[in-house]
Amino acid sequence: MGMMVESPIRSISFIGLGLIGMSLLRAIKSSPLARENPMLYQGFDPDFSEADRRSVKTLGLDSFVEDKKTLYSADLLILAAPVEVNIALLDEIKQFAPPSSLVSDVSSTKSLIARRARELDLPFIGMHPMAGKEQRGYRESHEELLLNKRIIFCDDHGLLATEKGLFLVRLLESAGCTTLSMTPDDHDRVIAKISHLPQLLSTLLMGYCGDSISKSGPGFATLARLAGSSWDIWQDIVATNSDNIADELDHFSKELSLLSKEVRQLKLEQLETRFSEANQLYQTLKEVNRP
Repeated sequence: MGMMVESPIRSISFIGLGLIGMSLLRAIKSSPLARENPMLYQGFDPDFSEADRRSVKTLGLDSFVEDKKTLYSADLLILAAPVEVNIALLDEIKQFAPPSSLVSDVSSTKSLIARRARELDLPFIGMHPMAGKEQRGYRESHEELLLNKRIIFCDDHGLLATEKGLFLVRLLESAGCTTLSMTPDDHDRVIAKISHLPQLLSTLLMGYCGDSISKSGPGFATLARLAGSSWDIWQDIVATNSDNIADELDHFSKELSLLSKEVRQLKLEQLETRFSEANQLYQTLKEVNRP
């Protein structure tokens, strides 16, 4: 294929240049579609020193931009700060960005940011890359962090069917991601169960077993891996999805009570059924996450 004369996205601004923001930038920039359709990659991070600014340029950022009008003038804006900061930034975007700029984010919760974007009448598609690690910061970023990972789109306005929306999906699929769509509210309910609940269980388990971890083995370490996650990130997630997370904790605590009774009463057949179902589901999980 020859180079497209004019792709619908010719510039992308990343606001927040941490692990996910920079990994996404690097993944997009190294994708075949982006190589066919060269784009300008600019960004900003309020916490960056002069040395940080130089370093991210070696990782693929074309321009570190402090001027808000320039920063928000890109065809696509990707908010990659903590979710409550991203929500607050929408007011700035409304003030400085041209109406043609497509706005997206990589926050772990979607209902509140989508609601604020609706209130401001911004063209907004929420994105949630289902990838990450406990370590933070652009130095931990990698173009393959998102390879074979799912990106969930939350689109209330049919924007994924527009020229820019379709190009964004193609761009991410070209970078090796798989994509799926759901509403912001459905997203927050589902993610509370499969992401936020496991994080809090891991945190709780580590605290509960803290006096015995010197005697633990690799099985415990595998289960407790998420306990290494930073509260700086999770503070915003809990604050913006508290009802869904609390509901899942309540439901899970009932399951835990039931399991406790089954163990105490030696209901081995019921326990065997649990193990059998979990074994089958684990095989499905491996299939779903196979590269």
